[in-house]
Amino acid sequence: MGRFRVTVDTGGTFSDFVYFDETTEEVSIAKVPSTPDDPSRAILAGVDLLIERGVKPSDIAYFCHGTTVGTNALLEGKGVRTGLVVTEGFRGIYEVQEQSRPHGPQIFDIFYDKPAMLAPQSRTIEARERVAFDGTVLLPLDEELLRGAVRELAKTGVDSIAVCLLFSFLHPQHERRVRDIIEAEMPGCNVSLSSDIVPQIREYYRLSTTVINAYLQPILARYIANLDGRLSGAGVNTPQKYIMQSNGGMSTFAATAKKAVATVLSGPAGGITACIQTCRTTPYQNLITFDMGGTSCDVALIKDGEPSIANRGKIEGRDIALPMIEINTVSAGGGTLAHVDRFGSLIVGPESAGAVPGPACYLRGGEQPTITDCNATLGYLSPDNFLGGKMKLDVGLARKAVETKVAQPLGISVGEAAEGIVSIINVKMQEAIKAISTMRGHDLRDFMLLAFGGAGPLHAGQIAQNLGMAGVIVPLYPGVYSAMGLLMSDVKHDYIRSRLAAINTLTEGEINAPFDELAKDARAELADEGFADAAVRIEAALDMRYAGQGYEITVPCEWPLKPGDRAMLRKRFDELHASSFGHTAPDETVEIVSWRLRGVGVVPPVRQRTFEPQGLALADAVRERRVMRFDGVETECPVYQREKLDVGVTFDGPAVVDQLDCTTVVFPGQSVRVDEYRNMIILAGRS
Repeated sequence: MGRFRVTVDTGGTFSDFVYFDETTEEVSIAKVPSTPDDPSRAILAGVDLLIERGVKPSDIAYFCHGTTVGTNALLEGKGVRTGLVVTEGFRGIYEVQEQSRPHGPQIFDIFYDKPAMLAPQSRTIEARERVAFDGTVLLPLDEELLRGAVRELAKTGVDSIAVCLLFSFLHPQHERRVRDIIEAEMPGCNVSLSSDIVPQIREYYRLSTTVINAYLQPILARYIANLDGRLSGAGVNTPQKYIMQSNGGMSTFAATAKKAVATVLSGPAGGITACIQTCRTTPYQNLITFDMGGTSCDVALIKDGEPSIANRGKIEGRDIALPMIEINTVSAGGGTLAHVDRFGSLIVGPESAGAVPGPACYLRGGEQPTITDCNATLGYLSPDNFLGGKMKLDVGLARKAVETKVAQPLGISVGEAAEGIVSIINVKMQEAIKAISTMRGHDLRDFMLLAFGGAGPLHAGQIAQNLGMAGVIVPLYPGVYSAMGLLMSDVKHDYIRSRLAAINTLTEGEINAPFDELAKDARAELADEGFADAAVRIEAALDMRYAGQGYEITVPCEWPLKPGDRAMLRKRFDELHASSFGHTAPDETVEIVSWRLRGVGVVPPVRQRTFEPQGLALADAVRERRVMRFDGVETECPVYQREKLDVGVTFDGPAVVDQLDCTTVVFPGQSVRVDEYRNMIILAGRS
């Protein structure tokens, strides 16, 4: 047997596995029911499936995991009891936040409340110290006063403490001394320093990010330690064990345990990585990624083959100042519940049936109708071929749930109720797509919808049609696509250093100096993780602004800078400012705010295979014909088996395509072509 790479993406309903044999370059997949109480149990079950095939645990040379442990703890408010240490006189920063409501519908909500503070005032203490804007110490740390405050904080029962002192990104020594005192007074208490987590300008964002890290770190650290122990117990002892990060790169188990906040978009980020690979192997460079799973739907925009990366973002209204792929998430998945409220209105979501009890048709005790139950009622799901026949669906129970909970209360037919529920959830997902595309000036007619996740291809055809998009791409393994992306990821570590300086006062050598120091740290960290210098790539960028502005633009640059590059950077900044905001000020002074550097440990790539036509007829792929409902009309349609669709074959909708990991619906008026990578390309019009 060859040496195997194993990747797993944990979802709300299923955990998705991809197994890659490095010797034969063969890919196999599996889906295992998730175990929300302890996700590592489902992961070990998936690893056991590979071992049962005769693969030795020692042959598993690489393991990567996209996790929602930190995400769920943040969304559900189930982090640890957290305290906060701030500079004396600045305890209001966390509560005041940005002093304004977020953009969007909240502006008009008279009942709007900010998210609850994860470290409230009752668990916030002040440190008497002060560092100036240039990093000089104005007031040394009063250690005795701090010791007394820490003892009082200990009485509140905190398990973790965030430390965020003024201008600590320029002078971290005070924060480090605070940590020493906390560890002496409260042995075993977790401590997160802002100068370690996000050493950059902007006090509130640095504080918020550090608090979130403190809130999540003990939970993620325990989970990783438990998972590592389980894997080692199963004989999987490879040092190459990674967790996916929000920036689209991987990090080691040990590094992730220290920086839990970097994993809040761990799961969705894997799918975006796979989508970038699709751009490289198809003519389509503009994509909207559409990942619909059991509990949520994640969408992102890829323009000219590159995803949009933000240097900070929000998760449920909480600010995180770390690089992350821009992903818009809504509560819409196969397990989303529907009901009629006491006013007679049909409500869809945001609650989900989850893995337990799941949809009614799963025969696990669910009684409330879900999106999956509606798709089964409409005839889209094959009751005897779900998960390749490994799981049976009871369409009768699905229809009963839709009928008793929605159709009867509304006085409509079961089919009308099911279509209505699906239409509502589709509109919700369409709005999420508009938020990252048309609302930012993009024309959706120029974009293909790349559909994946267990439920994405079920809905993508209708959504693309409703939005007037160019078409739909359904990859070969859509149901485990995020796990496929984990095979294609590199290890990535982000570093930043903030220091205000006018670019015209610096030489190229002075601009290089901070990059040189950050690159040294990056190479050392990646070397500790086993990457030779030849396998390390350095990516540099500068956050720049016109003097006096309250925001920056990140400008990628070549490092080290050569003579004359400073003028080129100034010109590039003006161009980016013009393209982003429609105007420029070439006579104004430009400041560098932060130096950003990314260290990339390059993992040997997985080559995406191409396939040759096998001469199979379309009729050979037909499993059955089944009655389905489209726009109120019931029609008998073919059901194709994906594995039997040959390269180059074409067919028209309406139709359904079954495969192990998901189901694809081709709507009336759409045509399908299978390309050389066995992607299904769905376009409007007849073939």
